[in-house]
This record gives sequence, C-alpha cells and structure tokens, in this order.
Amino acid sequence: MEANNAEDIESLMEDMDYIPGHFHLDLNLNCDHVGPVKLRHRDTYLKQESLRGELEAESGYLQYAVRNLLGLLAFHLEQLDTAEEIFRSICKEDPGNLNAWANLGYVYDKLGRELDAGECVEKVSHFMGLEAGVASQDETRLLAARCLAEQAYVYPYDVELDSEDDLRERLMAALRLYNRALDYGGQLIPTEEKRSWYFKMATIYIRLDDIVKTKDDSEYSRLPHYNKGLKLLKATLESEKTRYKALAWCYVGIMLERKEEFTTVPMSIHDCGYSASDPLSCYGTAINLASDDAFTLNLLAKVFFLLGKHEMATGICNMALNVLPDPELNWQAYCTRAKINVMLYVRDLEIAKCGQGGIPDRQKLTEARKDLDKVLTVRPCLRTHLELAQVFYYMGVDALQESLLVDEAAVNNALVSLSHALKFELGDSLPDLHVLRGRCLLLKGEEQNAADCFKQAVELERPGSTDTTALRCLLQALLALFMQAGSDPSPAITQLELWVQKAEERYPGDAVKAELKCLYRTHTAEVTELSRALIRTGRMGLVRRLLETVVPKKLGKKRPMARSFSYA
Repeated sequence: MEANNAEDIESLMEDMDYIPGHFHLDLNLNCDHVGPVKLRHRDTYLKQESLRGELEAESGYLQYAVRNLLGLLAFHLEQLDTAEEIFRSICKEDPGNLNAWANLGYVYDKLGRELDAGECVEKVSHFMGLEAGVASQDETRLLAARCLAEQAYVYPYDVELDSEDDLRERLMAALRLYNRALDYGGQLIPTEEKRSWYFKMATIYIRLDDIVKTKDDSEYSRLPHYNKGLKLLKATLESEKTRYKALAWCYVGIMLERKEEFTTVPMSIHDCGYSASDPLSCYGTAINLASDDAFTLNLLAKVFFLLGKHEMATGICNMALNVLPDPELNWQAYCTRAKINVMLYVRDLEIAKCGQGGIPDRQKLTEARKDLDKVLTVRPCLRTHLELAQVFYYMGVDALQESLLVDEAAVNNALVSLSHALKFELGDSLPDLHVLRGRCLLLKGEEQNAADCFKQAVELERPGSTDTTALRCLLQALLALFMQAGSDPSPAITQLELWVQKAEERYPGDAVKAELKCLYRTHTAEVTELSRALIRTGRMGLVRRLLETVVPKKLGKKRPMARSFSYA
C-alpha cells in the first residue's frame, strides 16, 4: 500500500509544473555535508544571523520569502520548534502561501505528526487548484508566481558556495525561477510587487557581472548581464517606495561607472536614457531620496562600504545618525561607521609598513571603540564583541611594527572581548576569532597558548582553502617555541612536522610552499637553526620541504595577501 502511495506521489510530482516548498530545492543546504558537520552548522548559523537583518529591509509579500528561508535554516540547524513556529506564523498571516504550507508539512513529517502533515498537504492541493472547482485559475497562478519568487530568493543564500562557478550556478537558478514567476503571474502580479522582483533580479545580474568580468571572454559574456540588469533597474525606478528608488539609483550609478570597462558603450545605457548621466549625480539622487529615512541611508552606506567608497559611506552613516541617533533603533549606522574606521586604519597601517605613508591615525580606533560601545549596550552579539576585540588589538600594538606590544591593557581588553564572543553559539567555530586570540597571546609572550589557538583556526578552515593566515601565524609561533626550547627542541620540532603535514592535507600544495618560503625570508636565522637541528636528529622530510622553498624547482604563485581583521 505504501509503495503504491509513493508511486502516486511521484507520478503527481512529474505532472506538476512546480513543486511548493524549499526542502526539495537543489541546494547544498538540502544535501549531505561533505566536510565537518561543525563547519556546515557554522555557515548556516551565520547565514541565519545575517538574514535577520534582511528581514528588517523587506516588506509586503517578499518578507515571506525571507521568513521561509529563515525557517529552512532553522530546520537544518535542528531548531525544529523554531522552524515550525516560523512556517506556522506565515500560514496564519498569508493563508495562501504555498511554500509555508509545504515546509510546515515537511517539519510535521520529521516530527512524526502524520495527521498535521496530511492537513498541510491538503492545503497545498487546495491552493494549487488540484481540487477541481475550489480555487480560481487567476488565484492559483498568482499564488504559484509568489511560490516561485520565494524559491528564487533562496538560491543566492545557499551555503558552501566556495567557487565562483558554484555561486554563478545558484544566481542563474534564481533568475530562472524569477522569470518563471513573472511568466506565471503576468498581469496578475501587483505592480509594486513585480518591481520588488525586478530589483532582486537586477542585483543578481550585477553580481553575475562581477563574476563574469574576470573571464577571458569577459566583454562578450558580460553584455547580456549588464544590459538586463540596467533595464531592470530602470523599471525599479518607477517604484512608489523610496527605499527601492534610492537603492536603484545607487546601483544605476555603479553600472555607469562600469561602462568604462567596455570597449563600446553598452546599448542599454542609450536605451534607458543614461547617455548624458554620470555616476555621481545618480549617487546624489539616491542620497537625496533617502535623506530623512535612516533605514534606507543605512542600506546605502552598506553598499558604498562594500564598494570601497569609505568616505561617502561615512558621510551617509553620519546622515543616518542625525536622523535617528538612538543606538537601540539605529545600531546599524554605528556598526558600519566603526567598520569603516577600522578598515581605514588597517589600510593606512599596511601602507605605512611598506614605507609609503605616515603613521596611521589612531583616532580612528578611538572613534570605532565609541561606536561599538554604544552598540554593545543595546545589542550585544558575537560579531560586535569580535569587532571590538579587533579595535583593542590594534590599540595595543605599535602603529608600524605589529609585533611590538605598546599597551598591554588594551590587549587584555581584546582577550576579554574575545572571551565574551566565545560564549555565543558557534563562536568557537570562527577561525578569525582564534587567529586574533592567538595574536594577542603571542604579544603577551604566551607562545604555546598562541600556537594552540592558531591550530584551532587551521582546523576550522575548509579543505582546499587558500586563506593561509592561520597557518602563517602557526608556523611563526611554533618557530618561536623551537627557539625557546633550549637543550630539548624535540617537542617543538615534532609539532612543526605534524602541522606542516596537516597543512599539506588541508591547503593546496603551492599555498603551503609559499608560507614556508615566507617563513624563511622573514625569519632566516631561525629557520637556518631549525634546519641544522632537523639534520642532527635525522628528520629530513621537513628539511627537504624547507630547501625546496630556498631553491624552488619552478616559479611559485604570488602569496595571497594576509587577511585583514574586518568583519562584514
């Protein structure tokens, strides 16, 4: 009997043009994890945290897309009660939400509540018009369009999109679903709702343009994405909502900046009437539209921050704080302004290290601390504690030589902030946290404790990762332990051998060789002493690796730039 039911369901699904719900979608989230479970949970948790901020930005029916996705993430974090509550609340507020009913039924099935799951299936059948004469054709087509648009919203938020090809595939899948939604709904979709979909599609085309422009045939491949994105932004500008209009003008400015990257001006610029427009005027229009709306100003500031337009982003944060200075209601502006100040300080520090600039302005750190202190009083969270620890770390080290401790109290405060961050869920799964903690301990002369932190950070990197910051710090700490070992260096040498071997299993081979080469160049005397000790004890494996870095067999790839401690 059960086999017959399963066959009936499969036959029914084959005849359906679309399937409501999120749990059948082709997402990494819905597949078995290929790496450590802890890393999948970490990535899913971070998506969940960032998406809660997105929920504040969405209104109308698109808010249900965010909430359905939050429910999906909660389910995969084994927060079944939370997932049930999210899906049930959507069904109550939007009784025709096909995805919410299908998702709720899936959760009930997981919980073994067969009767409740069956009721959800009946609701889905009813709203899909599978029961003859129950729902009008127009109603079913509109509900189907919204179902597909909500599914499209999910794809860019999938986890473990480590390669550009994986991300590109998800973005294209989202566009296909948005286009199907528009075809299904047609004129039945309310105009303002359709414009919200246009805006989402435009941002996806902009992201695709970013990816494609690095390819060999970039100009030919980019033009379709560029033209479609700009035309969708043009349509979004007709929106009655200030937020969409302001953000659309901002993105039009971005697109106009990019036109210089083409040998011929993209035709969409002329088609949309932007032949005489310039990016700055578009940015100015966006800011003017949002001048009395703190929330929209914060969204604009975030865009400019990600574009690297830090001074403009700071000015917009100041505008937002003039409109709404209360940290409890406008914590985003304080956070963004703090991130900008820290990033500018780190940028100036790197320039100064190269001898190309003066001492960075430490007042930026003071201002960042003030902003983050205000946020912590109203919204203490993992990321804010982590960002404050970063500020204290830079306050504690010399402005030109990061290895020199100048303010131990500040470094101790950084460690306190990190201890607070570790109390939050999955705080101990962030490699950046352990790297920063290790650097603080290294400054205090606690080399073994620092090395243990760096080891944790290395183990938390995904296999195949090209970010070798944690490995670099670990090699330096273990080398320091070797130099302090005195007459019995064997334990330190054993640690070095073990972790070089582990690194070769986790990172690409060229990346490990590049770090060993860097270690030799920056600590030549110490590495030479280590090599002598290795030869005396007959440990030739690591000696060979070190010699290969001194006399390479082939030209190595450029070592990736060290990760700066800035958390978006």
